[in-house]
Amino acid sequence: MSILSVPSPTQRCSISISRLPLPLPLPFQLQVRRRAKGGKVVMSMEAGIGVMGTKLGMMSYFESDGEVVPVTVVGFKEGNIVTQIKTEATDGYDAVQVGYRRVRDRKLTKPEMGHLHKVGAIPMRHLQEFRLQAIDGFDLNQRLLFDETFKEGDLVDVSGTTIGKGFQGGIKRHNFKRGPMTHGSKSHRQLGSIGAGTTPGRVYKGKKMPGRMGGTKRKIRKLKIVKIDKDLNVLMIKGALPGKPGNLLRITPAKIVGKNIPKN
Repeated sequence: MSILSVPSPTQRCSISISRLPLPLPLPFQLQVRRRAKGGKVVMSMEAGIGVMGTKLGMMSYFESDGEVVPVTVVGFKEGNIVTQIKTEATDGYDAVQVGYRRVRDRKLTKPEMGHLHKVGAIPMRHLQEFRLQAIDGFDLNQRLLFDETFKEGDLVDVSGTTIGKGFQGGIKRHNFKRGPMTHGSKSHRQLGSIGAGTTPGRVYKGKKMPGRMGGTKRKIRKLKIVKIDKDLNVLMIKGALPGKPGNLLRITPAKIVGKNIPKN
């Protein structure tokens, strides 16, 4: 008796694999394979290879015509080295794994050190994958330079972890209004009613209530690169970026559907 069962494509019931005729049709084989492995790969496709950087802070940048542009300065520590190339044949999808920020050997576990020593790379703290449409032209232990990957005027997507605010109330977390502070009111900053009584007799899912604020992954899309300074080894990006100074940032070419990524 088989312990693995999959839903029938035509009926609303589960059928055992042991009762199916062998060999299975190709669509059914793919469906069984995804179920057995715990799900299909759903990592989003990138428009191109990206790099990782460190947020340094914000400043004002003056354009040649005198316009003042608020920019976030992104620095780059040692790293952005290709540590693994994944292919459709070996891993089920095409991606390039990149390491960033050199650390001492004792900061990593032995499996992590072995993974990096396999390609002759230096010990690095962060490993991230960039899923691409084509992985031609990449070599193991290849160093990715930000000034060669991007140029001034490019649009990029930047993702990072926002600043954690801890447990906050509804006014700060969801921008709720407060009640009257005088004239006998006893409802100042309280949340108030969270639903009806008998009907529906419950609180709807997704109700905006006090809770933990910040400390989540956030992506800011289509930001413009204002300045690339090779001497200072920094990148100036227009606008605010997630996190506080010192946070890790992931910078990739901006996704524009129909231009650099397919519509489907």
